[in-house]
Amino acid sequence: MFAGVDIGGTTTQVVLCTADLTVVRGTEVPTPAAEGGSAMVGAALDALNGLLEGPGYRLAGVGVGAAGVVDAREGRVLVASDSFHAWAGFPVTETVRSALGVPAFLDNDVNAFLRGEATKGAVAGESHVLGMTLGTGVGGALWVDGALLDGPHGAAGEIGHIPGFGDLPCTCGGRGHLETLASGRSISARYAERTGRHHTAGEIANAAAQADPDAIAVFEAAGAAIARALLITAGLVDITTAVIGGGVSRAWPILAPVIEAALDAEPPVSGNPVHVVRAALGSRAVAVGAASRVRRELGSGAVRGM
Repeated sequence: MFAGVDIGGTTTQVVLCTADLTVVRGTEVPTPAAEGGSAMVGAALDALNGLLEGPGYRLAGVGVGAAGVVDAREGRVLVASDSFHAWAGFPVTETVRSALGVPAFLDNDVNAFLRGEATKGAVAGESHVLGMTLGTGVGGALWVDGALLDGPHGAAGEIGHIPGFGDLPCTCGGRGHLETLASGRSISARYAERTGRHHTAGEIANAAAQADPDAIAVFEAAGAAIARALLITAGLVDITTAVIGGGVSRAWPILAPVIEAALDAEPPVSGNPVHVVRAALGSRAVAVGAASRVRRELGSGAVRGM
């Protein structure tokens, strides 16, 4: 079996997959983010060991998706947000290998998200895709010629921090980034600026569905900005397929028409329309993508059975 782990700021998802990446068992546990790297990886390992009990599964390897900047070759987190304690610098793959005695691999969570959707999800079989996650922040990744494009510094596809979307301050310290309009945190902030009321992005989406003009305006700005980012990508690297996931994508019935209208109004210079789909794997996308990394590294022949 291939195991996939998604260590998020709030919860950790763990799945066991067959050679064709079908999830046969999965679980979700709280992430002890305030307790440090050892506790976080320990919680994931405990959850995985629980999944391995009983049916006699043989584990071939473990893939881990983690938020932040990671060194996939060294298997450690380089930079993490202040939501995590003692996470930057933690030797993730070494710890997993030592505990389980199997190969382990580490990916940035957005890269793992795209790997999952491109191998088992909404864009399975596509050779060129932009992946975008709309959550607390905005993440991006590129799938080129059927493989992830990391770039020389590991930051290829980071569409959330491209400037040119106004002048609002971004959480990264820059200004005018896509994230200032399209992340869940920013949608809440933009709505509060208009109304003085503080709500979650989900609550604002519900308000938009009830014809709240301020909620609609905030989501229209987010959708238009997302479309512009997709057009920039199409113009620069000629990628015209995109998959969008993350918590904000739950407002797809509101976002999708705005995105499509903006794309129709200004098609890419290639003349090929941009095709945008919502992620299909839901909360398991990162974990399935992490398992997919193991399959790629070891080969599907690493698993002979259950």
